[in-house]
Order: sequence, then structure tokens, then C-alpha cells
Amino acid sequence: MNVKKVDHIGIAVKNLDETLKFYQDILGLECAGTEVVEEQKVKVAFLPVGDTEVELLESTEDDGPIAKFIEKKGEGIQHIAFRVDNIEEAIEEMKAKGVRMIDEKPRYGAGGAKIAFCHPKSTGGVLVELSEREG
Repeated sequence: MNVKKVDHIGIAVKNLDETLKFYQDILGLECAGTEVVEEQKVKVAFLPVGDTEVELLESTEDDGPIAKFIEKKGEGIQHIAFRVDNIEEAIEEMKAKGVRMIDEKPRYGAGGAKIAFCHPKSTGGVLVELSEREG
């Protein structure tokens, strides 16, 4: 598996518009766009920082994964994503090394990425996302 870089850091937020004010007005970052990913019940804003991104995640449903995360742990860092060359190979390699996968097959992620999550019980408590996308 070739991990190319940290693709993004996902941050769970209650209110995307309010949170964007901090990142844009205080830090001076520019939002590269927003997207709703219906399958994951989330609205996402992308904030490029160098060759990686901050990904702000607001739940679109009360029962969505981000809503559940915030209910349990509060707002904050929800996951870290690593860019890989070939997600199918990366998933198989992780499984072969004994890593428990939440996703055994890639699924659609924001920004047109193919993604798969590793279970935090196999990664020292961190929700790790594998991400394959162009660019």
C-alpha cells in the first residue's frame, strides 16, 4: 500500500455556517465548496490547507453518523484520511494485516473520492479513512 499523504482531517460540527466563519474570517482559509452526501447523511465543506484539506462535516439527519458522533463525543476531530493509490488493494492489505474494516468495499465519499474506513478498535482509537481520488 502506498500512502501518499494526509488527504484531509474530518471535523464534526453542529452548524457548518457558524463554524465556517472561524475558518474563513479568523484563519483566512477559503472554502473550496460544499457538498451533500446523502448516503452518509452529511453536508461537507472543504477548506484546502497546502496539499491537504480540512473537511467540516454537519449531519443532515438526527440519526446520521456525524450526529451520533457529536452526541457521544461532542464537536471535534472525527477522522483522519490518508490518500492511497489503489483503495481496493489497500483494503485487502489492511485486512491481511489484521485490521478490522468498517468498509470491506469502497464507497462514494465527498469530492468524488472512493473511501473506506478502518475500525477505531484496530487503529488505537482513531477513525482512519482510506481515500482514493485524482489530484
